[in-house]
Amino acid sequence: QVQLVESGGGLVQPGGSLRLSCAASGIIFSINAMGWYRQAPGKERDLVARITSNNITHYRGSVKDRFTISRDNAKNTVYLQMNNLKPEDTAVYYCASGSNWSNFDFWGQGTQVTVSS
Repeated sequence: QVQLVESGGGLVQPGGSLRLSCAASGIIFSINAMGWYRQAPGKERDLVARITSNNITHYRGSVKDRFTISRDNAKNTVYLQMNNLKPEDTAVYYCASGSNWSNFDFWGQGTQVTVSS
């Protein structure tokens, strides 16, 4: 039974910061790839960032230099540090897990991030 639980979302003003957390259970966390996706109303679910078991990372272009994905294997947790947030970052953010970062087959329930003044 795989479970991914996101936390850390909320309302923030443009230019502000949030750190999302995703606590995983039911997987061998240290050998799994992890990712963050987001979905805005009326839009498709899009990749935000992903990280391999050996800490190789990849980001969509619109969040490069603003967001950082990291993992703490001792805590079975992946993080997304989001800085200089913009209104277009508003979305539900989902945590994902898989055998590699091209095979995300487990998903969390999502956490809402709203960037507004």
